[in-house]
Amino acid sequence: MKYLIFVPAFFIASVSYAQPSFLFKKDKDKEEKYAGPQWDQTNKASVYLSQVSFVNWNAGGTNSISGLFAFETKANYSDKYFSWNNNALVRLGINKQQSKDLQKSDDLVEINSNLGYQPDVTSNWFYSARMNFKSQMFNGYKYPNTDEPISRLLAPGYLFFGGGMEYGKHIDKLSFYFSPLTLKATFVLDEDLSNSGAFGVEPAVYDDSGNLLTPGERVRKELGVLVTNTYETEVVTNINLKNQVSLYSDYVNNFGNVDIDWSVDFDFKVNNYIKATLGSHIRYDDDVKTKVPSTEVEGEFDEAGAKVQWKQFLGIGVAVDF
Repeated sequence: MKYLIFVPAFFIASVSYAQPSFLFKKDKDKEEKYAGPQWDQTNKASVYLSQVSFVNWNAGGTNSISGLFAFETKANYSDKYFSWNNNALVRLGINKQQSKDLQKSDDLVEINSNLGYQPDVTSNWFYSARMNFKSQMFNGYKYPNTDEPISRLLAPGYLFFGGGMEYGKHIDKLSFYFSPLTLKATFVLDEDLSNSGAFGVEPAVYDDSGNLLTPGERVRKELGVLVTNTYETEVVTNINLKNQVSLYSDYVNNFGNVDIDWSVDFDFKVNNYIKATLGSHIRYDDDVKTKVPSTEVEGEFDEAGAKVQWKQFLGIGVAVDF
């Protein structure tokens, strides 16, 4: 994983050297087109459904139905020197299979705020301060076990806050951001999960009799370097692509181990209301260890290394912008 952190830096450096006119040339049209301070607010609500059923199907199969609800709101401000982009996203997915209980397939609460200062209105460079927060609303389980939650509200919760430089001619569509100082806070505000050391926090300390001596850590703080890239484009007519990559490495704990958060989403527009979406989301966090059944004590688990997490979604449904 150490190799990955150098890829974006090398890429940016290569572009800067090979095409300095692309990154640093003045954009006179910006000053000529300036129309004063502006607020822009948009909202989007969508519902995606998928269903499959079998009757006397000799190859076998399980009847199932799943749904995903999402709501996103954006409020962006811009003037001659400042841009302030804000958005909040709530997403909840459920799945019901024949003879099985209702299960959660997706659960996300995300808030972003990005403040940019552009000292030269003809330049594409910004001084930026960014905040990102992620958590979930409902308990998560390792099905079919629904007695012991493996995640809860604010367990985990992730907060990134820092400042740096950002490049983006159309900063709402294309952005390269580099922050040499970014605070990452991991919240595990559930007693059982924090005592078990979930999501990278320090676990509780017990004596030989199993009595609690020191509670588990509730908040894990890190300070490191953050590199992000956001790109949105219309690939062909009615097919839009959104790519988001975030790479983070902590200065103190194993610098060079990179936390990766990479999502790629395709939106297919059928008409003004009917849309389809295809998404892929990859995560890697070296602090989030997996557990495997113990080979020595039956019923207990041993800690294993971190693994790549991957989620994929395909759905068709109704989306309304307002």
